[in-house]
Amino acid sequence: MISIKDLSKVFHTKDQDVRAVDKMDLSIEKGEIFGVIGYSGAGKSTFIRLLNRLEEPSDGNVTIDNQDVTKLNKNKLRLARQEMGMIFQHFNLLWSRTVFDNIAFPLEIAGMKKEDRKNRVNELIDLVGLSGRGGSYPSQLSGGQKQRVGIARALANNPKVLLCDEATSALDPETTDSILDLLVDINNKLGLTIVLITHEMHVIRKICHRVAVMEQGQVVESGDVLDVFLYPKQQVTKRFVDQVMGDPDRKHSLELINETYKTGEIIKLHFVGESTNQALISELSRKFDVDINILHGKITQTQKGAYGTLFVQFNGDKGEIDRAIAYIKTTSVQLEVSPNV
Repeated sequence: MISIKDLSKVFHTKDQDVRAVDKMDLSIEKGEIFGVIGYSGAGKSTFIRLLNRLEEPSDGNVTIDNQDVTKLNKNKLRLARQEMGMIFQHFNLLWSRTVFDNIAFPLEIAGMKKEDRKNRVNELIDLVGLSGRGGSYPSQLSGGQKQRVGIARALANNPKVLLCDEATSALDPETTDSILDLLVDINNKLGLTIVLITHEMHVIRKICHRVAVMEQGQVVESGDVLDVFLYPKQQVTKRFVDQVMGDPDRKHSLELINETYKTGEIIKLHFVGESTNQALISELSRKFDVDINILHGKITQTQKGAYGTLFVQFNGDKGEIDRAIAYIKTTSVQLEVSPNV
């Protein structure tokens, strides 16, 4: 759907040249929610603006649905942009226009007839959950409602691609989740390809199918969200994963476990995907004569499945504990055995 080859953007300043995007290669599949994450200055916002040429690339190509966007003239680019909706961090609404008129604006520009425009806007108002608010002005809306207007406006021309530039970073956590749920719903109903820029790993975890991690203008790591969470390679990726899976009390908890539980075997179980649905602890209790004490754990859900860890203590005859451990190894659950967790 989207192919990015050797894409670069250099900003020329009085003091120096700044390479915001540096020879970037990326492929985004049709119908997926693709996340791009990076800290401030990583180049992610410049990257997303290169996709619809709000920024002109210094080098490289962007191909969307078999059309090289970087080679289009102004008239063809204007038509191509109608197939690329964009959602902004600070909404970018027209404050003198109502909700209805904000959503209708791109349809006016496209020359849609008034009656068709009215039907399309009302359809979009219902889609984004703003029924009854068509006559309201942006100043009368909450942050989440403003962003819903922005989403509806971005969808007005039935785009093939939806670009989201930090679409939830100005919102509180609860509102963020409601907007993310809406994007997933839109993705499922319309089959839209969504490219989402963020600095929050919670956003990636909750809705994205794949993710690219940017640092200093380059993609330093990419892949399925679940794989990146489970096996982060770069230090910057590990920091992002820790945003979601980090447990500030974990070190203290595990120290307490080691001090408190001097007998038996301490085992770390690692659940991935379907294995999180296994009633493993119940099975072990039925099959083996061991006492199982659950000590510490955390499970997190992604679009590609759940993953998490669970620390347990096995007490009983050593031979029976060994048989229980051997049984776990036959399942899809990974484990580590250690007297000191």
